[in-house]
Amino acid sequence: MTRPSSIQPVEAPAAVPVPDEAPAAVPVPDEAPAAVPGPDDVEVERLRAEVAALRSQLESGRRKRPGGGAIRRTIAAILVVLAAFALVTSVVGLWAARTTLNTDRWVATVAPLPQDPKVNAAVAEYATTEVFQVLDVETRLRAVLPQQAAFAAGPIAGQLREQIRTQVGRVLASDRFQVVWVELNERLHQRVLAILNGTSTVITAQQDSVQIDLLPLINQVLRELSAQLPTLFGKTITLPDLSSGAIPENLRLRVEEQLGVTLPANFAQFTVYDSGQLWAAQQAVATAKRDLALFVGATVILLLAAFAISPRRRRTAVQLGIWLVIAAVAITVILRAVRRQILAEIPGGTYRDGVDAAMTTVFSLLRERGTQIMWIGAILALVAYLAGPGRYAVWSRRQVRRGTVAGWHQLRRGTAIAASHGPGFVTAHLDPIRIAGAVVAGVLALILSSWTALLVIVLLLVAFEVAVTLIARRHDQPTPTPDPHPVL
Repeated sequence: MTRPSSIQPVEAPAAVPVPDEAPAAVPVPDEAPAAVPGPDDVEVERLRAEVAALRSQLESGRRKRPGGGAIRRTIAAILVVLAAFALVTSVVGLWAARTTLNTDRWVATVAPLPQDPKVNAAVAEYATTEVFQVLDVETRLRAVLPQQAAFAAGPIAGQLREQIRTQVGRVLASDRFQVVWVELNERLHQRVLAILNGTSTVITAQQDSVQIDLLPLINQVLRELSAQLPTLFGKTITLPDLSSGAIPENLRLRVEEQLGVTLPANFAQFTVYDSGQLWAAQQAVATAKRDLALFVGATVILLLAAFAISPRRRRTAVQLGIWLVIAAVAITVILRAVRRQILAEIPGGTYRDGVDAAMTTVFSLLRERGTQIMWIGAILALVAYLAGPGRYAVWSRRQVRRGTVAGWHQLRRGTAIAASHGPGFVTAHLDPIRIAGAVVAGVLALILSSWTALLVIVLLLVAFEVAVTLIARRHDQPTPTPDPHPVL
């Protein structure tokens, strides 16, 4: 039995009526019209082409010279280190040549030494010791004192020694002795140079030592002591006055005649070089004279070569500044070590303190040069870094530019306000402004005590007073009003 199908027959859709004539087809053009490029599009395409060309050149250069930039940077960095140390060493050499090997500059450097308390004390102690040795004060006191009072010779000699040392200090600090000090140092320096150059006929090097004669100093001390303590010598002595700077050649003989004693061979002889240092000093001076100019020239060549080889000169400038600071600090440490070694060879106490103070004065100019090099190196490194593309450098330049623009606007605004309201303020407070100017000038005159500074302060004060007076008078003048009915 066949089951009837559940699928119903689908009726065919009704026929759609077709119009007699179909609508005309819309004509389609063969090609759309091309867009005309604008000037911006042309510029963008040109820039893209340039960027592509630059990238191609960069890649080509990297392929042709693999590692070349790194090698140049390394060589430039090495040259910068050498140039920095050579530059600082050249400064030391030039200072030594211009100061220690030039008599005029040396005398100008050591001229103020007697005014230094430590140097004064050391020289006074030395002169007092020499005078006591040649006069044998304690023995003379024992000879003149009664036998029962001979025990007092020692204490009396001690008191007399202290008095003599005080008098010697006064002599050293006096203006009259300053001329003798300058002349003495001029002669000594000329003799030392003769020793170092090997041309001396006055001072000879014996067993690697040099003896400097300080008898002119003792002569002046004895003259002052004779005037202050005439009984010290048992008679009136007449020694030559050296305050004019003229030192006689027979000074030793005249001192012996007046004192009635024979001076020891090493009397007032001060050792300058000892322990085998003379030959080394002579060789060092000869080498410095011969090689200093070459060394300075080599320093300049090293600097030029470093910047010529470096592919990044700004970075090289930063490195140079940093290494200048490092080199200056290193050379300073070395010089201080040498100074400590020299002072260690001098007995502690007054003499060591005096030599230390003298070396501080002599090396003062060199310390200033070292400080200047450190500042120059730090400023060079900072400026070169701030000129670069670093994030902080860019931010700093942006802030400086903004601050400059803002400051300029504020300055213009302040100038406009001062021009409009300043004359009225000056007119209303003329006397207080004048007094304030005089007070400021007085304070500056107390701080800056030189005659040149005083003259500049006086001129500025006069100009200030005249300026405020003219401003007040001009503001007081009434402004003429135009006549509403002018006479034709």
